[in-house]
Amino acid sequence: MANGTMTIPRLEQPPKEGGSYIIPQLEGEIISIPGSKSVFRVLTSSLQTGGAMSVFTSGGALADAPGFHHHNEAHDIFIVTKGYMKIWNGDRCKILGPGDFASIPPGVIHNPQVLGPHSESFGVITPGDWLDFFRYIGETYNGILFPEFDTRNILEHLIPKVKAAAGKYDVIFHPEHQGCAVSEWGPEDEIIPEKTVPYYLKANSGPRWILGGVISRPFITTKQSDGKFAISSIESSSHYQAANPLGRRLEFPDTHHCLSVFEGVLEVAVGSASPCRLTEGESIFIPARTPFSLNFVSKFVRFWSFATGDGIESLIHDAGEPFKGYVVPDKAEAWEEKNFEDLCKKHGVQLS
Repeated sequence: MANGTMTIPRLEQPPKEGGSYIIPQLEGEIISIPGSKSVFRVLTSSLQTGGAMSVFTSGGALADAPGFHHHNEAHDIFIVTKGYMKIWNGDRCKILGPGDFASIPPGVIHNPQVLGPHSESFGVITPGDWLDFFRYIGETYNGILFPEFDTRNILEHLIPKVKAAAGKYDVIFHPEHQGCAVSEWGPEDEIIPEKTVPYYLKANSGPRWILGGVISRPFITTKQSDGKFAISSIESSSHYQAANPLGRRLEFPDTHHCLSVFEGVLEVAVGSASPCRLTEGESIFIPARTPFSLNFVSKFVRFWSFATGDGIESLIHDAGEPFKGYVVPDKAEAWEEKNFEDLCKKHGVQLS
């Protein structure tokens, strides 16, 4: 087909075949664990990422926590977007509010609990196949938000299921484990460690980089995930069109991207398809080896990038400069397009 005659499909669930697609707000493959009063809305999983990563949103009300457990291989993350969650993470426990983040590497005993009356979060699991455990213990949910009045006992449901599938899924429960008390947030929760360890990151803290008119605020990079994935908040403005390095077509050889819009309007051009516009709550999946470009259509745009390795955030970090501010500046920073081109070549990213 000629350029621009194709469109990226908008689907309520991720497709069973490959390619780019858009998931509307509050859609996805929706799974509820009986008695949890919550749902998981799967945006992308192993089928789309070759087993590398699953990305989902979650919504729920106050209910019993699933219980202390650890994974031998799976790496969990939680980012709260609405309401609150209590998360035990190794020998620490925090109450997370909007924008707060927790990283739980393999081997770390943890336990997440949704605090009511309505909390929302984003989650990532690597490897992506671990999501099959949710499918095994859960059931399809066809409601609007989540089953608020599901009074079934979650443990009565979970324990027989876990025993029946002993050794099949990467989850080891610790029923005798005693969780620690909740602790206050401190300065140590405003930095990202240099290696893969459990940590929390307070909202609007951590490092920031700017390249031209584009800011990246990473929650986690490949340094903290053993090279498996990276998550960053990407922010910019339509006022910076001439200083938008992501406006050129980028093709990553191995990295898949899932982009979720939080504020403003983001225009995405993928392959030969017509450019599409995403607004609040919408997500797009872009496979590796697929050229794409991003343009910021509104005065302020913020989206989160979930990448199966070094993605667009790495280009901003490596080609840009540390940024001292907290919001997009009135004027874009000076940047050298030739340096950006050289860096793309170094990363194996085709630029056009």
